[in-house]
Amino acid sequence: MSLQSKVETLETNGLEKAEIVRIDQRHLIHPQHHPSEHLNPHVWVGGDGVTLTSLDGKSYIDGLSGMWNVYVGHGRRELAAAAWRQLTELSFATAYAGSTHKPAVELAEKLKLLVYPDIEAFYFTLGGSDATDTSIRTARFFWSAQGRPEKFKIISRRLSYHGSTVGAAAATGVEEFSSVFGPRANGFLQIDTPYPYRFRTERKDVSPGVAAADLLEEVILREGPETVAAFIAEPVQGGGGGVIVPPADYFPRIREICDRYEVLFISDEVITGFGRTGHWFALEHWGVTPDILQFAKGITSGYFPLGGVGVSGAIKQVMDSVPAERRWMHGYTCSAHPAGCAVALANIRILEEEKLVEWAARQGKRLLGKLKLLGDRPHVGDVRGLGLLAGIELVADKATGERYPPDSGIGKKVRNALFSRGLLTRLIDETICLAPPLVIGDDDIDRIVDIVGEAIVEVTETGR
Repeated sequence: MSLQSKVETLETNGLEKAEIVRIDQRHLIHPQHHPSEHLNPHVWVGGDGVTLTSLDGKSYIDGLSGMWNVYVGHGRRELAAAAWRQLTELSFATAYAGSTHKPAVELAEKLKLLVYPDIEAFYFTLGGSDATDTSIRTARFFWSAQGRPEKFKIISRRLSYHGSTVGAAAATGVEEFSSVFGPRANGFLQIDTPYPYRFRTERKDVSPGVAAADLLEEVILREGPETVAAFIAEPVQGGGGGVIVPPADYFPRIREICDRYEVLFISDEVITGFGRTGHWFALEHWGVTPDILQFAKGITSGYFPLGGVGVSGAIKQVMDSVPAERRWMHGYTCSAHPAGCAVALANIRILEEEKLVEWAARQGKRLLGKLKLLGDRPHVGDVRGLGLLAGIELVADKATGERYPPDSGIGKKVRNALFSRGLLTRLIDETICLAPPLVIGDDDIDRIVDIVGEAIVEVTETGR
């Protein structure tokens, strides 16, 4: 009997879960795998709106939108219907040279209306990690095609997260993603992140945001501008930094530096794109446009694996002008999958018709405003956010910002305290990350804040 049959036919009891867990532990490798994380895993069987339902019938608020990606909420039948219609009409067609199909063309045309004005053309991937690889290869191709192959280095930031492929992990600024896999790929450099709560500078002549941005200029000059292809950055650092929102003058300065030294600016909007921050794309908050835009997650709300890269008109012109034998030799079998493109179009339609981008801006203000009321707690060091992205950083010593010892287990204790009260989310070290679905209402936001406050008190103040 298959696992699916067992789930459908056995009664909901401990034995059913035990069998699922046994098979899971024996045959399934999880992302960031370690068996200690799966001794008693959550077994999810349903979802509706902002809630998930576990095998035992209990419901939980999905405080992280699955994995930062379920924007329009769980159980949207119109997205399932879009996939079904496309799969029954044209289940697959290659997008390699010489072939195309309507869903991909229509999605590219739609995206042109939503993204930054300088972004002209799009390539579709399966997710965020391969979007990062695509951006890196495209930046290097752009310079090589113009007779400048020595311009290949990629600069990223510490505490960034760009994915788990070899190239994406090399750009990622969290050491754990690379240290156990051998040396990083060559040609990758990192600078400190603009972390308002922890960034320190001895400069008195400029703001902290400008000082943090100027670190990019220092590295470019040290390496030689003729060797640097691109700078890649998340507008808000989520998966590695714990929702770090930069100062308002940071990205305008970054854009100036990239222009000055002919360095392409790659905006990684896998988490922040499609309305998460209250704008369609997050650099809009600071009036900045990138040369390359990469996205995933919110484009389909997680209902189908899809990501992509958008490039400026200048980059597209170079791609189109090279001889055929020097073409952009890059591609994936399922690039621009018809069903993925169809789901993306239906998902964008929901975002537009239900005005969820504007709703995210409104609800984000409510969420952050209420979370800031927790800032007086003795172990809350920082509360930060933008749109429906928020982080609450817990510290051992509020006066100094001193972190908890690595062996304190505070993060895990807080995560368990949140879950026991009905909130599923993620902690990065001791920072509680929140990114609920964009459809979230007032009552659920208030409930999230209540749960977070109760969990913080329980773990950090009563010592339970």
